[in-house]
Amino acid sequence: MAEATNAGTPVSETEPATAPPPVAIPAPQATPPAPSTPPAEAGVMSLVEHLTELRSRLIKSALAVAVGSVVGFYFSTPIIAALAAPAGGKLQNLAPGDAFFIVVRVSVVVGIVLAMPVLLYQIWAFVAPGLTLQERRTIRPWIPLALLFFALGVGVAYFVLPYAMGFLLSFGTGVFVNELAAAPYFNFITTLFLAFGITMEFPILLFGLSRVGILTSDRLRTARRYVFLGIFIFATIATPGGDLVSPTVLAGVMYLLFELSIVAIRRSGR
Repeated sequence: MAEATNAGTPVSETEPATAPPPVAIPAPQATPPAPSTPPAEAGVMSLVEHLTELRSRLIKSALAVAVGSVVGFYFSTPIIAALAAPAGGKLQNLAPGDAFFIVVRVSVVVGIVLAMPVLLYQIWAFVAPGLTLQERRTIRPWIPLALLFFALGVGVAYFVLPYAMGFLLSFGTGVFVNELAAAPYFNFITTLFLAFGITMEFPILLFGLSRVGILTSDRLRTARRYVFLGIFIFATIATPGGDLVSPTVLAGVMYLLFELSIVAIRRSGR
């Protein structure tokens, strides 16, 4: 007689009970990251943005020069007295407005000298976004050096001034009388100071050209003779007095900086 389960349903001994197959749960798919903007395109500025940035930098530079000029105007009396000392301390005004325009001119030059740190920073802030990270690291230390070179140029001009005036006034003998007019004298002084200060920045230009592959230390060494001639011609044109002392000293200092630039460029691997 067949066996029955408790419920009365027959169970086959040869057919084991099978569990239902596990249901495969699909793994959640990760959301693909949004495409990032390439670094080369992320910092691209339009022409209008460049002009806006340039205008902002120029306005800040002009404000810095204006503030420095106010300081120069406040101290204009002792500054003018110190600059007039190599000419004997007394100068003639040939027009009613000469004294006023001399004070303004000297004040502006003093303002440019005092604002030079701000001017250099504004130039750097405008140029830096267009450079690579490596170029920024390489050029950034030269910014304070540019300020040092400008101060060196102004200092050299102040040192050269008595010797240049002594050379020029030495010809005022016999029929010539050294009665200097104030306006031409201070035009000469201020131009001399700015010429020395600005031309001392040329090592920065040489180093920058080497970083973009235009110049190398070998190319500069092979062009020494032409550079020496070009420096002396430039120094003669840049110094307005017509004496021999100013262009000689300026050319000597520029050539020394040229040789130091070659060393710096060679050590940078160019």
